[in-house]
Amino acid sequence: MPGSAPPPQLSQETVALVTQMVDELARRLAPDPRAVASQAESPDAAHQSRSRALERLRLLTGVKQAVRQLEDQAARTAAAGGAGYPEIGRAISISRQGARRRWPGLITASAPPVHRPTPRSS
Repeated sequence: MPGSAPPPQLSQETVALVTQMVDELARRLAPDPRAVASQAESPDAAHQSRSRALERLRLLTGVKQAVRQLEDQAARTAAAGGAGYPEIGRAISISRQGARRRWPGLITASAPPVHRPTPRSS
């Protein structure tokens, strides 16, 4: 959109903090396979490491789905507050069309009718 400012980006510190928090959650729920036995130790250790890596992957996929649901809630709230597709798209660094494709029907074209007085004849 010409003349519009780019969307504010998260600072590197914020991104690092969120990454650290998600990594900590993943470690608590599915230990990092690199922190356990190496594959060279035994076939059982290799199997255990692979299983833990897959569990961690499943967990992180669930985190991504949860974040997507939170984005959907925030988009609905923004729309209810009067934001349009261009603003919602800019907030997540996608185009207006991208926002419309992601949340079809979020912004309805039917706005409440504006009351305009009709001229009275005397």
